[in-house]
Amino acid sequence: METPPKWYKFVAIIALVWNLLGCLAVFADIMIRPEDIAKMSANQQAMYAARTTWSTAASLLAVLGGAAGSLGLFLRKRWSMPLLAASVVGLIVQDYGLFVVANGINLGGTTPLVIQGFVILISLGLVYMARTARTKGWIA
Repeated sequence: METPPKWYKFVAIIALVWNLLGCLAVFADIMIRPEDIAKMSANQQAMYAARTTWSTAASLLAVLGGAAGSLGLFLRKRWSMPLLAASVVGLIVQDYGLFVVANGINLGGTTPLVIQGFVILISLGLVYMARTARTKGWIA
């Protein structure tokens, strides 16, 4: 196994922290109380009401796959790539549920769209990093 560049471990740690924060966000979202939803704007409440179970499950796949895949990057394991790819699939399904099914584009405005676009770019970057690491022999 080849030695990765110095930046590799740093990026893997940042990716793991990023995805663990994503886990916290998704679990907080799942555990939200009705009285907290009642404090939201009417549009946010409508988005919550329109959410589907499969979209929430996709969110879990996205963050858990991302966290496990990032841990795999840090540990320099080959299994990081399929987990990170599963995370991207989870994000796409989640975003379809959020923006198409729950009408998030009209209800949430452009901010959620921009944020989710940023999240997908990071996720795709991590898949690319894992693929590069596999090709260059940095992970086994």
